[in-house]
Amino acid sequence: MICVSRFLRVNQAGLALHLRRCRSSQTEGEARISRVLKEKFPLASSLKVVDISGGCGAMYEVHIESNEFKGKRIIQQHQLVNQALKNEIEGMHGLRIFTDVPQH
Repeated sequence: MICVSRFLRVNQAGLALHLRRCRSSQTEGEARISRVLKEKFPLASSLKVVDISGGCGAMYEVHIESNEFKGKRIIQQHQLVNQALKNEIEGMHGLRIFTDVPQH
């Protein structure tokens, strides 16, 4: 029982450190995708890119709010994001896209 207790204590500390590190900085993939989207959507008022694959870069979730989406249907907004990320998507297994127009 002591071994199990020690194992859990050691792994909890490592997990906590990993989670703090993940929350405090972007992965390389998240930063790259953010840069591309900021270039393609300079009017974006909100942008969030999250690696939801556990850090391996296989799947991302993108939340972007921009006036550039005004007057466009959701499918058109998502097509714009897909076009912007065309090169990055080639190396992904999946991409979740959430778009919106800022409410002023």
